[in-house]
Amino acid sequence: MKELLTELLMEDKTLIHVPFGNGFFDICNSVVVTWIFMAIIIAVILFLTHDLKVHNISKRQAALESAVMFLRGAVSGMLGEEAAGYTDYIVTVLFFIGLSNMVGLFGFTPPTMDLNVTIALSVMSIILVESAGFLRKGPKGYIKHFAEPMAVVAPMNVLELVIRPLSLCMRLFGNILGATVIMELIKHVVPVVLPAALSLYFDLFDGAIQAYVFCFLTSLYIKEAVE
Repeated sequence: MKELLTELLMEDKTLIHVPFGNGFFDICNSVVVTWIFMAIIIAVILFLTHDLKVHNISKRQAALESAVMFLRGAVSGMLGEEAAGYTDYIVTVLFFIGLSNMVGLFGFTPPTMDLNVTIALSVMSIILVESAGFLRKGPKGYIKHFAEPMAVVAPMNVLELVIRPLSLCMRLFGNILGATVIMELIKHVVPVVLPAALSLYFDLFDGAIQAYVFCFLTSLYIKEAVE
C-alpha cells in the first residue's frame, strides 16, 4: 500500500519538457490531458451548435436544447432566484470536473488527481463566492457580514475564507485519489474481470457524484453570499 501511494503521488507528473533558456519549461500530464479533452469538447460543441434554427429545428438541436435546459434547471434550483446569474459558470464547472473524473476510462490519469488542478478550481470558486457577496451587499455590507450574527464570531467567519477552498480542494482530490488507489489494488488482486466492472462505478458514478458535490457546495456558498 505504501509503495502504491508513493508511486501515485511521487511519480513524475511532467509530460513535456520544452527547452527554455538554460533549462526546461515543464508541462504537466494533467495540463496535456486537459488540453486534449478541451479540444474534443470544443469540437463536439461546434458540431452540435452548427446551423441552429429558430423554427423547424433538427432532432440534434432539440436534444441539445433539452440537455442544456435540464442542466440549467438543476443548477438554478441549487442557486435560487437571487443567484441565478451564476448558473452558466456552475454548469461549466460541473461539466469540466465530471469529464475530468471520467477520463480514467480511456487510460488517462484524471486531471483532478493533480492537487494543482483542484486548488485552482477551489480558489476560482471562492473568489466567485466572495465577489458575489461583495457585489450584492456593497463594501460596508460585505465587511459587516463577517460580524453576523454577533461580533464574537467574526474571527471564525474570516477563517472560513481559508477553510472553504481547502475543504473543496481536498474533498475532490482525496476522493479521486482514493478511487484510483482502490482500482490499482484491485488490478493487482483480480486483474481481469472485476477491475473493468468497478471502473464503471469509480470513473462514471463516483466521478459524477464528486463533480456534483463540488458544484453543490459552491452553489450553496454563492446562495448564502447573496442572501
